[in-house]
Amino acid sequence: MKQRNEQHTEKQNGQIPSILSKVQLLHGDRVLWVIIPILMVISILVVYSSGVKYDTPTGNSTTANLWKHTIIIVIALVCLLIAYRINAKTYRRLAPLAYLASVALTVAVYFIGGSTNGAARWIDFGFFMLQPSELLKLATVVFMARQLSMKQKSITTQRLVPSFNPLKWREPAQKRIWRDGTLPILLPVALSCVIILPAHTSSALLVFLISFMMMFIARVRWQDLMKILLVVAAAAALFVAVGAGRSTTIRNRISTFFATSDTPTGERALNTLSDTEHAMIAIHDGGVMGVGAGQSVMRAKITHPESDYMFAFFVEEYGIVMALFLLSIYAWIFVRAINIFKRSEWIFAGLLAVGLASLVTVQALLHILVSVDFFPETGQNLPLVSHGGTSMLCTAVALGIILAISRQIEEGSLVPTDRNETLTQPPAENI
Repeated sequence: MKQRNEQHTEKQNGQIPSILSKVQLLHGDRVLWVIIPILMVISILVVYSSGVKYDTPTGNSTTANLWKHTIIIVIALVCLLIAYRINAKTYRRLAPLAYLASVALTVAVYFIGGSTNGAARWIDFGFFMLQPSELLKLATVVFMARQLSMKQKSITTQRLVPSFNPLKWREPAQKRIWRDGTLPILLPVALSCVIILPAHTSSALLVFLISFMMMFIARVRWQDLMKILLVVAAAAALFVAVGAGRSTTIRNRISTFFATSDTPTGERALNTLSDTEHAMIAIHDGGVMGVGAGQSVMRAKITHPESDYMFAFFVEEYGIVMALFLLSIYAWIFVRAINIFKRSEWIFAGLLAVGLASLVTVQALLHILVSVDFFPETGQNLPLVSHGGTSMLCTAVALGIILAISRQIEEGSLVPTDRNETLTQPPAENI
């Protein structure tokens, strides 16, 4: 009788009874529980295939690379399960500490970190190469969800951007804007972007895009949103104009993106082509059904097929049909997060779910746009598929947090810490 009542309740809530619901560990969004292992299996297959280019006559580096990547996936799965069991209140409480720690690590990498292509990005712990900017991206989303949820009572009237005239900043009204809007909401975003920018420009862009999206969903005044875009555009133009940070690299990548050659790609030697051009050839050769697993030719020509151009390499071996399936998986992660947002009575949890899902989906979109030559090279990998330890772990934690929120909604334990963060009409109309 009890089992029938539980099934009846599930049907009333619009949920299809699932065998996963009978496993205590796997409560929460059923679709995400299916999507995550699919991405992990795809990751193992393509990383193993891409590792063939590293084979040597005296070694079996492909197998070693596979074992290393498999271990990372297992650790990522453990991190996901741990994140899944932690309640949203804990994430809200730890958000400031996690943010400050991530800022400190990202700053430290410029002094003690390794350098790749002129960009300081890694801290070598011997057994693991840590990329602090990945931690900061994750921590910024959690901290922004906390800050925006705390301001929901006044967010529709609260100004975030002070006057562009510094002489007015001493006025009481301007001081309130700085105290109540600029410092608690805009400063964390600006700080994260500025710290990440010299090492990984595209990651700074990603942090800004996700934060801007979260502010829009949280009902920040549209006038302030437009001012933020204006300020960021002016700052970016100044950054490139003065040649700060990696602006030279940015200009070169943009120039390469818009450059055209008098000689058709098919008539030029393969070793003279760029990675993006190799990626386009890979996509062309893949066709509808692909050349088959392990049969890629371009994997030996692309510099980092296992990370920066994973999507093109995937299309070559598995075809456009499977590529569209992979793209739909990332889109579905975002759709599931919106569903969680609309079911959440706590604005912090809802914003956090959408922000983290956006982080995964938008990064995947940037990666794919580069692979199909619709965007300049960014260096962003394909979340939960491309080879990369820190990125894999952070993506797993992000998905684990989303699952934790969906689990608490299902259990009815998602209770706000402040009644002002409970909205009778959540700002779902913004999405």
